Amino acid sequence: MPSTNAISAEQRLRELNLTLPDPAPAQGLYEDALRDGDLVYLSGKGPRRADGTRRSGKVGADVSLEEAIEDARIAGLNLLAALRREIGSLDRVERVVKVLGMVNGAPGFGDHPKVIDGCSRLMIDVFGEKGRHARSAVGMGGLPGNMTVEIEMIVRVAP
Repeated sequence: MPSTNAISAEQRLRELNLTLPDPAPAQGLYEDALRDGDLVYLSGKGPRRADGTRRSGKVGADVSLEEAIEDARIAGLNLLAALRREIGSLDRVERVVKVLGMVNGAPGFGDHPKVIDGCSRLMIDVFGEKGRHARSAVGMGGLPGNMTVEIEMIVRVAP
């Protein structure tokens, strides 16, 4: 199989049989995606599925680690959908620069990095080495709508 850097990100999505959801509009007084020069700042996305539903609850109490990893992957798909809407094609991505993952963890839960690996793995699967990024994974006392994860991302794009 060719390396993921030898094929386009859009082609890789097809090979992975991934369909990006329709991006949800911003739910407040902020921009969903904001481009500043060659950087695109993506507002936080949760694990909203294509049918509009999402899992909620505290990871480590109501939600298993495996379910939360899946939720982080779904949040990553939502980030990619918002990014594609902003720049037209994921083939314009030069680098995923930074990911900030927030986990709605139960008291004592400490596997926040493992949860956010669901999103990080998706970025590497889609973009190859260009998908490797700096990252923070933190626990939160709560997230909007009691969702399990919220992830934001910064991406460098070609002009």
